[in-house]
Amino acid sequence: MQNLYDLFGAVVGEASGFLYTYWLVFALILCGLYLTIATRFIQVRFLRDVFGVLKERSQKEHISPFGALMISTASRVGIGNIVGVSVAIASGGSGALFWMWVSAIVGGASAFVESTLAQVYKRRVGTHRYKGGPAYYIEQALGSRKLGVIFAISLIFCFAYGFNGLQAFTLTSSFEVFVGSEVFANSPLTIFVGLILAILVSFFFFGDDSKSALISSILVPIMAFGYFAVALVVIGLNVDKIPLIFASVLQEAFDFSAIFGGFAGSAIVIGIKRGLYSNEAGMGSAPNAAAAAHTSHPAKQGMVQTLSVFIDTLIICTASAFMVLCSSIDKAELKGMALMQAVMQGHFGTFGLIFVSVAIVLFAFTSLIGNYFYAEANFKFITENKAALQVFRFSAVVMVFVGAQLNLGLAWDLADIFMGLMASINIIVILFLSNIALKVLRDYESQKKAGKNPVFRAESVGIYNTECWK
Repeated sequence: MQNLYDLFGAVVGEASGFLYTYWLVFALILCGLYLTIATRFIQVRFLRDVFGVLKERSQKEHISPFGALMISTASRVGIGNIVGVSVAIASGGSGALFWMWVSAIVGGASAFVESTLAQVYKRRVGTHRYKGGPAYYIEQALGSRKLGVIFAISLIFCFAYGFNGLQAFTLTSSFEVFVGSEVFANSPLTIFVGLILAILVSFFFFGDDSKSALISSILVPIMAFGYFAVALVVIGLNVDKIPLIFASVLQEAFDFSAIFGGFAGSAIVIGIKRGLYSNEAGMGSAPNAAAAAHTSHPAKQGMVQTLSVFIDTLIICTASAFMVLCSSIDKAELKGMALMQAVMQGHFGTFGLIFVSVAIVLFAFTSLIGNYFYAEANFKFITENKAALQVFRFSAVVMVFVGAQLNLGLAWDLADIFMGLMASINIIVILFLSNIALKVLRDYESQKKAGKNPVFRAESVGIYNTECWK
């Protein structure tokens, strides 16, 4: 049985390496660059507008733009920002951080386009709620329900099983340092933690999705600001090292002899892979949350999602990377969660160890909820059968338990493969539909230039197949 498990892990690892090395790295960068040019650097031009949008208030029955931002940020801001960064640096060197920045900056335009499309083609759920995402705009704008269903299935496997398995594994592994490796490996601790975690998430998986928005809008800002504050303290105490860190990041990012000597494990591939996992730009996940928001113009929510990408990678991931690179501990034998715990313990002693462990538990838990929010929205796209939905919810809870029992390599590789398959479909689709998002953007700009608070009417820009913008 162990040999089969090892063989499965090896096959999954090879598939992940092939997918990213020969396709997805290039597809993400080229798509992001094209949309950046087409939107005239939308991710930079409208940063000021974003904060005005976040102040808009909806009726209490609606999910506000801020609530949708927090749901998407709950999924984005998690173990990818802490453990994922340490994995990237350990695997690809400090230069991986530069390519994470690149994936976020060019990916901001992809995030704008996909979330704007999700708003344009969202559908009503009752009087005050909305649903949508890539599966919906694929069906409505491309006229292909089959491709929409294929995308929905890929997202369900990615988020409900791949990502949530990884979140559960990382949350569980945070306890290893407190009990010791031998006890952790040979005791029923992972089973116990997995059961507790499965019970806790079941309250959200079987409940109302408004609970996801509520807990995310409360916990995510608190955690993000708290974690960033601690990172600033570390950076402040090591400010003399910052120039050397930047030099090291840039030098290793453009060490082409090392890059082409082993491209699959290079700073470029590792950085973009971990960047995509962290910020999800262009992957097709955040549009599911963006579609749920109540706003007067689709472009507004598109811009809000670019802010989420920047919060995730340019701020929180960078803070994590600097804490790792400022540390003087021996990082050679440490991987994943253990590396970040050792780094924080080196900076702050016992407080640092406890702080990062608690942060991981909370980040992972909110990510479990945010991930499931996306998966259920896509399950309902496939079928509204209530009995089938209950079976799916149960399977998602079971996967949280199973994920707690995985190992490091298999947990990350499974998540990467599901993520890569889903992103591949969405990248191609948003390129085909980018002209629609550009029409919406031009409409927003013209109304803004006229001094109006932009209000969208689909027919005014030649779009006639929407449900919510008549």
